[in-house]
Amino acid sequence: MFIENEYTEFKRELTKNIKKEIVAFANSKGGSIYIGVNDNGVITGLKDASSDAESLSGMIREGIKSDLTIYTTININENNGKYYIELKIMSAPNKPYYLADKGLKPSGVFIRHGNASVPASDELIKKMIKENHDAFETEISSNQDLHFDYVTKVFESKNIPFNKSKYKNLNLVTEYNYFNNLALLISDECPYSIKCAIFEGNNKITFKDRKEFTGSIFKQLEDALNYLKLVNRISGKIVDFQRVDTYDYPEYALREAILNALIHRNYNFSGSILISVFDNRCEITSLGGLVLGISIEDILSGVSESRNQNLANIFYRLEYVESYGTGIGRMIDTYKEFHKRPKFEITDNVFKVILPNVNYKEENVIKNIDYMSQKERIIAYLKEHKTIKREEIEVLLNIEKSRSKEIILEMIKEGIIQKCGSGRSTYYELK
Repeated sequence: MFIENEYTEFKRELTKNIKKEIVAFANSKGGSIYIGVNDNGVITGLKDASSDAESLSGMIREGIKSDLTIYTTININENNGKYYIELKIMSAPNKPYYLADKGLKPSGVFIRHGNASVPASDELIKKMIKENHDAFETEISSNQDLHFDYVTKVFESKNIPFNKSKYKNLNLVTEYNYFNNLALLISDECPYSIKCAIFEGNNKITFKDRKEFTGSIFKQLEDALNYLKLVNRISGKIVDFQRVDTYDYPEYALREAILNALIHRNYNFSGSILISVFDNRCEITSLGGLVLGISIEDILSGVSESRNQNLANIFYRLEYVESYGTGIGRMIDTYKEFHKRPKFEITDNVFKVILPNVNYKEENVIKNIDYMSQKERIIAYLKEHKTIKREEIEVLLNIEKSRSKEIILEMIKEGIIQKCGSGRSTYYELK
């Protein structure tokens, strides 16, 4: 009935290994996988096609990165009383796709070669990443009704003209003069945002204030910096009969961390840049880890590889950045006199900068909640808030529902807390 080739793959039954084939088709020219068909193209059928289709959907959602759901179609077909699954995979745009448990390496990235799915080489993975990253800026914007009121003022403040005749030079339009995504980012209609949150203490239990900044990313930068000035407190001390004032966070470090997040984030993700201010630190979190092939050691030594090169060029032209590759090193230098150091937490999809509060005195804190046991955290919360619900325990401890129930039962048996109310109104208090 069928012939296996570059665009077609047969599977007698559904197994976890099928994820490799799906990744390969998505990273290549697309194709179809028939499940319930043997290697000779003969339909053998499935015992429970509906259940297999549901499991297949879960594998695609949870086992493959980035999200391939909208680029796949699952159909259950019937032939002479035998049911089989036809899975269609498009050649998807956000290459490379990879197995979630393997990551961006040959054991996790596959392509089609003839009628086989084979591991991609490191060089090919790098090429796909570069092409995909370059593509975002140059792809046609889905919104062509863009306005540039804010960024025009920014250019004018630097005595640089900004008008339609400059669009090409700034790489804001395509070959046929359509606005691209770079234009979208600097426009007043930019769909991305920065979210700021101020917390009480050193954890995310209690909000003191929160803001969201939208519009051109240049406006977001200025709004976020102006907002942080309000919470960047000054501590003064007398040195040699002179008063010396010190900000909680060196202003250059804050500015560079936010600039880094805006310029280097992966805009293929729709989430916001997050700025979280605690008593002892400020965290700036952006989506998109390091560009493949670049390590944090490379960055600290001054190597620069921008994910959004055209955007970086605009910031450089406007003198927001002084030179490529020096920002993080200088950010660290601003902390040398305080004997503290910024930290960096990096995953495949997240880059987080943690700036310590130079005026924060650990010895003044009786006990930081970050070092408490789970039960101690609940007790500390109850001493301050009097009551707690199970859902709040899950958030407080960042645990699953089942684990929160176990802890609650243990604390009740130990006589630490007692249950009050019933049903959805159930809460707990110190006994």
